[in-house]
Amino acid sequence: MTTTSTVATDDLPDTTRRYLDLLRSALTCSLWDGGDGSLWEPRGGAKRVVARAVRRTGMEIVKRATPQDRRDGLDWPRLAHTMTGERRMRNLQECTERVILDGVAGDLIETGAWRGGACILMRGVLAAYGVTDRTVWVADSFEGLPAPDSERYAADAGDRHHEFTELAVSVEQVRANFHRFGLLDDQVRFLQGWFRDTLPTAPIDRLAVLRLDGDMYESTTEALTALYPKLSDGGFCIVDDYGAVPGCRTAVEDYRAAHRVTDPITGIDWTGIYWRKNAPSTST
Repeated sequence: MTTTSTVATDDLPDTTRRYLDLLRSALTCSLWDGGDGSLWEPRGGAKRVVARAVRRTGMEIVKRATPQDRRDGLDWPRLAHTMTGERRMRNLQECTERVILDGVAGDLIETGAWRGGACILMRGVLAAYGVTDRTVWVADSFEGLPAPDSERYAADAGDRHHEFTELAVSVEQVRANFHRFGLLDDQVRFLQGWFRDTLPTAPIDRLAVLRLDGDMYESTTEALTALYPKLSDGGFCIVDDYGAVPGCRTAVEDYRAAHRVTDPITGIDWTGIYWRKNAPSTST
C-alpha cells in the first residue's frame, strides 16, 4: 500500500478554490482549532447521574480535543458535521474533482453519513464546478449501526458500534445540515434504512465516487457487493475505517480477493484508504 493521498486537479478560479477550502474547514470545524470539543458519553451509573444533573441545568460536559485530533479525525466532535478529519475530507474533494475533470461517468455516494458532512462537501464540489447532471446519494439508517450478526459475519462478533447513541442522527437533521449550507436540492437523494435493504435495489445506474463509512464488516461488505459493480472505470472507492476497524479491513480484503480487484491501495491517513478502479494510464 502506498502512503500518499494526492490526486492532482486542474487549476480553479481563486474564488472557487477559496469557497471549497472554507466549506471543507467549516464542515470539519477545523477553523476553531479544536474549540469544538468532543462528545462525552457517560459510562457507568455514577457518570450518568452526573450527566443528567448537568443537562437539567442547561449545560453539558464536553471533552477537550486538540487541533491535531480534529485534523486527523481522532475525535467524535460535538458540533462538526463530520468526524472525518481534514486529510480524508481533502482526499474526498480531490477525488470528486478528478472524476469531474476526467469525465468519469456516474453519481457520488457515501454509505454511512452521520451528520452528512462528507456528502455536503461532495455536493459543494458539484456546485462549485457547475455540474448539474450528477446526484449525491446519502445512504444511512439514520438510526445508528445494526447489532452484529455474528452468525453471518463472524468478523463483527463483539462489535459495539450499535451501543453508541452518538452515531444515530435523524434524516431530518441531516437534511437541515444540507440546508444550512445552501446545498439541499434535487441533486441530493437519501437512502434511508439498513444497507442490506436499501443498497441492492437503489435506483443508481453508475457511480464515479463510492465512499464507504459503515465501520463494520457487514456494512462494508453489503455496500461493496451492491455498489462496487456500478463504479465506473476511473472512479474512486474510498474506505474511511480501513485502519480503525479490523472488521472493515477484513471486508475490503475479502471482497478484493474474491473479485480479483488488484488496483493499488493508497493510504490517506492513519485509517482512510482509496483506490482508483481500472485507473487510466494518465492518472496521477
